[in-house]
Amino acid sequence: MSTHFDPTKHISSSAAYPEVSFHHHDIDDAAFKKKVRKTTILLSVITIIELAIGLAIYTIHKGENPSALLVLMFKGAVCILTLAKAYYIVSVFMHLGDEIRNMIMTIVVPLMLFIWFIIAFIADGNSYKNLRNKYDKHFQESTMPADHHKKAEEPKPADAGGKQ
Repeated sequence: MSTHFDPTKHISSSAAYPEVSFHHHDIDDAAFKKKVRKTTILLSVITIIELAIGLAIYTIHKGENPSALLVLMFKGAVCILTLAKAYYIVSVFMHLGDEIRNMIMTIVVPLMLFIWFIIAFIADGNSYKNLRNKYDKHFQESTMPADHHKKAEEPKPADAGGKQ
């Protein structure tokens, strides 16, 4: 009986853990170039759509009465399209789509935590701004341009004595 270790028997397949076994899905250069070309065209189309939506948002903001709901819907669409672009870039150009499930999860789960981190800090900053505006009357912060604010007080005309 031989106790020699043969690495090819252990690498080929694992019945208990099939996702750990090595399955090389080599594709030829022509198929890979076709996949990259298709993804590049798709990313270009998504980018053109995002630019068109951005121009529409800019045009809406220049109007007399900007519709907040319409702008919010457009911004949501841009966010969704950006996430789709990120998925395709990571999947095709960074080859994450060809990896095993556990490897994908080690990258995606921390990314979700980072997204939560960004949302939490934006909410905290907005809360701080609102509280500061409410309790510190000498500090009024706004994200709106000055010409959108109603003038609270018109200047009083000078009286006969030259005093206001």
